[in-house]
Amino acid sequence: MTFPMSRPRRLRRDDFSRRLVRETVLTTNDLILPVFVHELSGRAAIASMPGVERLSIDELLRVGEQAMTLKIPAIVLFPVTDPQAKSLDATEAWNPEGLAQRAIRALKKNFPELGVITDVALDPYTTHGQDGLIDASGYVVNDETVAALVAQALSHAEAGADVVAPSDMMDGRIGAIRESLEDAGHVNTRILAYSAKYASSFYGPFRDAVGSAGALGKGNKYTYQMDPANSDEALREVALDLEEGADMVMIKPGLPYLDIVRRVKDHFGAPTFVYQVSGEYAMLKAAALNGWIDERACALEALTSIKRAGADGVLTYFALDAARWLSE
Repeated sequence: MTFPMSRPRRLRRDDFSRRLVRETVLTTNDLILPVFVHELSGRAAIASMPGVERLSIDELLRVGEQAMTLKIPAIVLFPVTDPQAKSLDATEAWNPEGLAQRAIRALKKNFPELGVITDVALDPYTTHGQDGLIDASGYVVNDETVAALVAQALSHAEAGADVVAPSDMMDGRIGAIRESLEDAGHVNTRILAYSAKYASSFYGPFRDAVGSAGALGKGNKYTYQMDPANSDEALREVALDLEEGADMVMIKPGLPYLDIVRRVKDHFGAPTFVYQVSGEYAMLKAAALNGWIDERACALEALTSIKRAGADGVLTYFALDAARWLSE
């Protein structure tokens, strides 16, 4: 049917009809809040992420209460490790009395219905800022790192984490973690695998937030994170993680990789999550603070576009604000 019999604008004329035919609807159920927790008392601003703060455990509980009130399903914890606790072998990562483990216990004790997701990677705990253990040449070794990640994931499960999220991109770590969780009786601990994590330049503010930027220095993570130019490789990585026992998969970053999100969702149909990373947040926030964009409208549009691409949920630093906006 052609114009004038077909007029697509008819359905755009009024708010009621636009709402009735809307294909993608963003809700609070789609939001996951990343939180940085530190050993210091109170809160500490993160200069490169306006509005985001490092939190002590007591302040974390206040944010947990906000998340519960706003009906945000889950929080993701990222510890800021005391430099004195960092080492080449990252043993602090599986210390049962470590910061992450104490934060997990506190959240689950106070808010048992709030989902607690934990980052499984060694970069907050290594003196060199890499996500794994290194050999004499500085190369991140795979199998030795996997053993350390297993210990870390088990310590999180034992502390009460609902979901462990390996973000390291080592080969074979999902299968090793799944087997260890099963053997230890943590059969319902879910694995959210960072399956397609790219060696992106959008991670800078996050590294400032967790304190790994200085340790990493001029180093990079090209030998284990994915080349931003690759797409087919993402499908191979996702397939491997699902075969090894991942319950959910993650694509990271978000907006620059919506094509990957769509391909993964179409190909596998598995629960697919996206991390709207620190650099994405910082750009939107800086533009809003300068009065160049409408923060609320642009943030919600960006989040909707991620869901439209196929994401089942989004890790976003806008989660608290977005939940408030969506409830109005």
